[in-house]
Amino acid sequence: MPREKTVNEAIVLERTFDASIDRVWQALTDANKMKEWYFDIKHFKAEVGHQFQFYAGDETRQYLHICIIKEVIPKKKLAYSWKYEHDPGVSVVTFELFAEGSKTKLRLTHEGIDNFSKAHPELERKNFVMGWDQIINTNLKDFLGK
Repeated sequence: MPREKTVNEAIVLERTFDASIDRVWQALTDANKMKEWYFDIKHFKAEVGHQFQFYAGDETRQYLHICIIKEVIPKKKLAYSWKYEHDPGVSVVTFELFAEGSKTKLRLTHEGIDNFSKAHPELERKNFVMGWDQIINTNLKDFLGK
């Protein structure tokens, strides 16, 4: 019988792309490339301590995301805090890259979603699961397939 996931478990998504680590790393760290598949982040630098912000949401409401780079290992790992202007909770998003011949496996981990207030139903785990699935398995896949 499959084990039921608890609310406080991290979201972990893995996908192998037919692209080099260099190409995937650029997609994750070059603001011009990021806006094609991720978010339009005006001032992004893959440097520990760098803070960046962006708006995202749906047709009815846009949310200010506030992030701080926590760890950078070029072409291997990028981690940053992820919080919202309207909620005190803080989570962490980590992208890890692994060479698989000429391909690259990406592992996305989003931890700490349970830190977000239950008063904000838009921050429920299921919404993050759907969002990351779209971002990695459709947007990034399509971007890297160009």
